[in-house]
Amino acid sequence: MLPLLVAPLLLLAGVARGQAPPPAAGDSSAVRPSLVLVLTVDQLSPRYLEQWREQLTGGLGRLLREGAVFTQAYQDHAITETAPGHASILSGRFPYSTGIAANAVGVNTDDAPLLGTFETGASPERFTGTTLADWLVQAEPASRVLSVSRKDRGAILPVGRGKHDVYWYARSLGRFTTSTWYADTLPTWVTRFNDERRVFAHHAGRVWDLLLPDSAYTEPDSVTGESFGQEFTFPYTMPTDSMLAANLLISFPFMDEHTLDFAWRGVQELQLGRRGVPDLLAVSLSTTDAVGHRWGPDSREMHDQVLRLDRMVGAFLDSLVQAVGEDRLSVVLTSDHGMAPSPEVRSTRQDNRGARRVMLDEFQAPVNAAAVVAARAKLPLEALGFDGFTLSVDRELVRGRSRDLRRVAEAFAEVARSIPGVLRVDLLDDLAKSDTVQDAIARRWLHMFRPGGNEVAVVTLAPYHIFGDANVATHGSPHDYDAHVPLVFWGRAFGAGQDDGFVRVVDIAPTLADLLGIAVRERRVDGVVLTRARRGAP
Repeated sequence: MLPLLVAPLLLLAGVARGQAPPPAAGDSSAVRPSLVLVLTVDQLSPRYLEQWREQLTGGLGRLLREGAVFTQAYQDHAITETAPGHASILSGRFPYSTGIAANAVGVNTDDAPLLGTFETGASPERFTGTTLADWLVQAEPASRVLSVSRKDRGAILPVGRGKHDVYWYARSLGRFTTSTWYADTLPTWVTRFNDERRVFAHHAGRVWDLLLPDSAYTEPDSVTGESFGQEFTFPYTMPTDSMLAANLLISFPFMDEHTLDFAWRGVQELQLGRRGVPDLLAVSLSTTDAVGHRWGPDSREMHDQVLRLDRMVGAFLDSLVQAVGEDRLSVVLTSDHGMAPSPEVRSTRQDNRGARRVMLDEFQAPVNAAAVVAARAKLPLEALGFDGFTLSVDRELVRGRSRDLRRVAEAFAEVARSIPGVLRVDLLDDLAKSDTVQDAIARRWLHMFRPGGNEVAVVTLAPYHIFGDANVATHGSPHDYDAHVPLVFWGRAFGAGQDDGFVRVVDIAPTLADLLGIAVRERRVDGVVLTRARRGAP
């Protein structure tokens, strides 16, 4: 946040806008899956799967060969961060409806402490509405839901507000935990896993080297722009110090291995898929995101991470098939967002020449211009806030001042548009009049926030420009490279083949509800049933 003339303001949830009624439940005469796995790979760009497809001999390759593959799937909202993306996957709704508009206003709260650690607490308190997990349990009270991730938001947001089995990795402990939102104590099986699979005993001192021969990688291993002066050539060795190992594990492929091991233990202990009712398993794997932020999407490290992920997912799918039967398992593969290349490294796949980092303090002038107009209109300056993406206002403090607010937003936009690297600055009220079919950026901003709400102006950087210098590379824009994600449906009910039509991640929840033969118990959803994913569909 800028410590300037205005005070920061948290983003508030939008209200639901008019949409088509929810789809009806599907044909329940077909055999329903006994276990649905929703596998989210954080920052898994579809181009990784295309570029290295011939080398994907494990689970990712199997899903691509045998599943219904949608090549033009999008997280169709503007702030493509982890929290908004995960909140849309099983809710069927965009951020304006879920209330989760950014990582900073995602799950962290002091009101739900973690069990066994003083790390920041977490809960779905800010999430609004329901998800597939709620619809399933309401239809089948005996159904169980397990959600697992390295990240708190990756575990919490896919399943919404329900008090399910939800666990994530606490770096300070090197253990999986949860918060008081869900339980007062950890189940015995979680404690046992943590004791048996201690990070120090299993991962400290391990070496990450190339999975395949050096000749299998086209990316150079000596790009000095990677990692901001940290190590950037193979091999990498995990520290032997237990605390360092627990913290650095998140940047190594071993973190995904550890997460899948934990998820498999949960499947066994909870008897998922083997109790006569359908169960839901949500797994979010986060190492791809950590590798992308540390070394960049064009790095050899990313290439090897995806290959290792492929093998890990293959072993996990094999275990699930053996446990519940191939005919009783359905799988969805997707991601929460894509990735932009580092401005300091010339991308081999995307033309990022001329891209630069735009710093938050460069918005000093437009924020001050807005503050001057606000002061002249005698608006309280504490009502305004800017976070890099949005100029926002506390409407409760400026009731009946819409005309003055527009002047404030216009003053901000006029100056902000002159900042190098800024593509456009839009007023939310004006976006409501846009052609949202042709203008994807306008559409994605409207899927984030409601016109007339607290957000009055939004900033979009030019392609491949990124905010800040905290990471080698990052994401978060409404451009296609950040919004484009994989979407694959696999299982007995789904056909095998490629579909190049436009679809959205919000289509996953209604499609799975249709598969399970349960009602969508949400007043309005944004997604639709992807009937063309089903086996035998025209």
